[in-house]
Amino acid sequence: MFKRVFLVVLDSVGVGCTEDADKYGDKGTNTLLHTIGEHYNLDVLERMGFTTLVGKDAKVTNGIYMRAKPKNPAKDTLNGHYEIMGAISKTPYKTYPDGFPLELISKIQAATGREVIGNIVASGTQIIEDLGEMHMKTGAIIVYTSADSVLQIAAHEDIVPIEELYDICEKVRELTKGEDYKIARIIARPFIGKPGSFTRTSKRHDYALDPPINVLDLLDKNRIQTIAIGKIADIFNNKSISVKIKTKDNMDGIMKLIDFAKGEFSGFLFANLNDFDTLYGHRRDKEGYLKALEDFNYYLPIILKNLKDDDLLILTADHGNDPTHTGTDHTREYIPIIMYSPVIKGSKRLDDRETFADIGATILDNFGIKNELGLGTSIFDDLRKK
Repeated sequence: MFKRVFLVVLDSVGVGCTEDADKYGDKGTNTLLHTIGEHYNLDVLERMGFTTLVGKDAKVTNGIYMRAKPKNPAKDTLNGHYEIMGAISKTPYKTYPDGFPLELISKIQAATGREVIGNIVASGTQIIEDLGEMHMKTGAIIVYTSADSVLQIAAHEDIVPIEELYDICEKVRELTKGEDYKIARIIARPFIGKPGSFTRTSKRHDYALDPPINVLDLLDKNRIQTIAIGKIADIFNNKSISVKIKTKDNMDGIMKLIDFAKGEFSGFLFANLNDFDTLYGHRRDKEGYLKALEDFNYYLPIILKNLKDDDLLILTADHGNDPTHTGTDHTREYIPIIMYSPVIKGSKRLDDRETFADIGATILDNFGIKNELGLGTSIFDDLRKK
């Protein structure tokens, strides 16, 4: 139906807690509602139904909009993106709220030739502030985790050159591939600066496990080009992706979206705008989060203006990260699904979807590919009925 499909994940922009949110300690959370408060300028997103999803009255003039709830049992990046692409991991990834086992730390030290400091659950910015000076004096790498299944390794670029840091992460990835540890992602977290003014750089690199069979694999099997922007390639461990493009920040990602909208290609473009989550959700920076949403809203008309009649834009999220909630973890929430094309006239709100996988099923339906995954129902089916 559409020659080009643009799927943009506004990372962590959830639209209200799920019915089971209390099991996750997330009762009452609503990332979008609590971020925007009463004073905001999201006029373009309003007209597409975005704020209506959280009870903010607005005149919706174009697009199809709805919410979707998670079927996966988690609230992290990998599980959110995998479910969007029609897959749920059968074996849950492990988390390490008390730090990693000492035998793993010993293996890391033996494999890398560097001592390890940290080994705690921590904010990435806080731990380099706390341990950065010790790292610079000793050369020991900083290992830490979060509520997600991640092992993050921070190092100053002047102490551990970036290629060595990547090599360290590759070795740790090999150590943790088996069922013993079941860690979803190893993440390189380089930083620069001096004690008291350390800054993480854009040279972050993720080393994920291979995802379950998903929509990207079916697209690739049917020779539909997939372009990955931002951290999408890392999330899917570079599998079944034709073009991989890294981004420095949200703005860089938005500019690349505009470039592709102006350009000529056919197939599926899958983008992630990560700053909402990393810079503002985890840091509980409500003002920064709102500013990032308003920035996206400001440039969104340029994207829309350059869409052709046979283009479809889908805006969504992968989980929540309410900046007004306690702690610094993701929050268990519904995600928005906003669908726009120049040929869609008027607006329509659809009922809540039972799974994020309806997005992936819709993409397969668009390209005439049979959904062999057993998860998700095409949103086009509802539109045809109506």
